[in-house]
Amino acid sequence: MYYIGYDIGSSSVKAALVDADTGKQIIVVNEPETEMEIIAHQPNWAEQDPTLWWKHVCNATKRAIKESGINASKISAIGISYQMHGLVVVDKDLNPLRNAIIWCDSRAVEIGEKAFEEIGKNKCATRLLNSPANFTASKLKWVRDNEPDVYNKIYKYILPGDFIAMQFTGELNTTKNGLSEGILWDFKNDELASFLLEYYGVNEDLTPTIVSNFTSQGLVTEKASTASGLPVGIPINYRAGDQPNNALSLNVFNHGEVAATGGTSGVVYAVTNNVQSKETSRINHFAHVNYTQKQPVLGKLLNINGAGIQYRWLKDNLGVNSYDEMNKMASNISVGSNGLSLIPFGNGAERMFNNKTIGTHFCNLNLNKHTKAHLVRAALEGIAFSFAYGMQILKDDNTAINVIRAGNDNLFRSAIFSETVATLIGHEIEIYNTTGAIGAARAAGVYKGDFTAFKNNSSANDHVKTYKPLKNKIPYVTAYEKWRNELEIILKHK
Repeated sequence: MYYIGYDIGSSSVKAALVDADTGKQIIVVNEPETEMEIIAHQPNWAEQDPTLWWKHVCNATKRAIKESGINASKISAIGISYQMHGLVVVDKDLNPLRNAIIWCDSRAVEIGEKAFEEIGKNKCATRLLNSPANFTASKLKWVRDNEPDVYNKIYKYILPGDFIAMQFTGELNTTKNGLSEGILWDFKNDELASFLLEYYGVNEDLTPTIVSNFTSQGLVTEKASTASGLPVGIPINYRAGDQPNNALSLNVFNHGEVAATGGTSGVVYAVTNNVQSKETSRINHFAHVNYTQKQPVLGKLLNINGAGIQYRWLKDNLGVNSYDEMNKMASNISVGSNGLSLIPFGNGAERMFNNKTIGTHFCNLNLNKHTKAHLVRAALEGIAFSFAYGMQILKDDNTAINVIRAGNDNLFRSAIFSETVATLIGHEIEIYNTTGAIGAARAAGVYKGDFTAFKNNSSANDHVKTYKPLKNKIPYVTAYEKWRNELEIILKHK
């Protein structure tokens, strides 16, 4: 038997098949071949047509079945991971009323900031564990204020993963974890954050039924079976946002365990049982996949916009053919890039700098001695330094860091990057060969909170290597301190 998992991203949809007993990867496919379109009707807006997500889910499913050569009748359960913080609104016929407002849309920033001030920072910190900020609740308020004709037709608001589950099952529900990522969960009272919806003038009846994220959340209908190729009647057993799911994929469940991602943006997601935080704006707090009221396991998420996108920009503009080529170039340059520092925050406002737009800066560039190899090394180091800087913010907020795990992709494939981070923070970094879609597929087999088989399968199938802190850390600390000094000079002028 097999499980199938999906990762509904803003760039593409991934589908993965795994063996139900061993968790071994059978196949992973990606749809579409080119990145999905993000619609921006105005600056800083970002929308997608949710029906296209479903189209790509169906295409990816049929490809996975065909290319793997398995019998579709052997697929017994579904897991779903999805892009966080999005807003989908549907009518009584369960049709979308407008494009989804996705995670990177900034139209609701002022709405969330005003709510934070007027509701009260202390109340938000103790009950929401976050500022309302630019998350799903604030986006829903924006629709109410700016598109009343749409708002008045809303039957339910849902998250991107809820929409895909609805397409499979014909049932409309969401999860406590999902509501927490939309800043719609009251952690103090363990209930829907009705006080925030009331402040926003949103009827709480627009909230879907709440189900556990590890339970049967509905069964595949005949219509969905025809569209996707999956058997009628198999259950969706799991659903979670992409960052909690990434942590799950990396076997990160317990206090002190940290999942790191080095993609277009960088994410440090630390699991904790400490619900107290003085950083409700720079760090976000979500119910982790194994959260319960009795055991409140949270994910503390620190985001770094200027991460892999900086490295990709260099590749595209330096005439370099591949990241492997860039990594080789960088390996020929000594630690500290011969005095060159790169501040890599050129991808919009950075949450860990209280939403300041820092920009990318090359500092101390010497036209007589620095080459493009120095630029590449400085970029890898600058992004690694930003991870170390962010992890210090987490530590200062009473976050335990005992073990760090990352996927074997993007920036963490670079030994320079991984060893720099490991050396500066003084912790090993375990690298695993897994993806969000694989994690979601395996999670479809988790029953009643028993993660034993999941953890065993992850350890048996995925561990690639471990980067250890280097013994001679002085050059790295010296380079980091130089970089941080340059950053603080820039921050003073922003």
